[in-house]
Amino acid sequence: MIKEKYQKQVRDEMVSKFSYENVMAIPKIEKVVINTGFGKIISPKTNDEKKKFQDYIVNQLTELLGQKPVLTEAKKSIASFKTREGNIIGAKATLRGGKMYDFLDKLINVVLPRTRDFKGIKLSGLDNGNLNIGIKEHIAFPEISPEKANYLFGMQITVVTSAKTKEEAKELFISLDFPLRKS
Repeated sequence: MIKEKYQKQVRDEMVSKFSYENVMAIPKIEKVVINTGFGKIISPKTNDEKKKFQDYIVNQLTELLGQKPVLTEAKKSIASFKTREGNIIGAKATLRGGKMYDFLDKLINVVLPRTRDFKGIKLSGLDNGNLNIGIKEHIAFPEISPEKANYLFGMQITVVTSAKTKEEAKELFISLDFPLRKS
């Protein structure tokens, strides 16, 4: 749905508004990066509990995204966070192509309206062409049954575009019907 709208309508609107000379200069969505951190949740657990928790996170994200995420390690030790270099502290996945568009359709039309007290995506989450969206509970996704969710975790979703300025990116997201806040 987003891909078709971009190809049929949004590209022409962007060209008329910003007068691009080359078709390749028109901003488009390049990839979506989903990241979740669980370092502080996992640090007091035993090794067996840590492994079960990591497997749980990987299984939940695989179910949501349709591809297996990569576990991320701590780059350096930080005593106040009780992390050691090499400890697994999160998971991330990068979506491109069809999976990316399917995920964005689901995010915009199903997940964000289901989140508690949702008033729109803040414009402060928009930087030089990229949009950052934070979701506090992964159970907002329809694939996850809240009754079967052992743990709740949040995730950071970054929509990466080829836009050079904040104005171009904002216009692209508005044209693609992203629910941005008016303020």
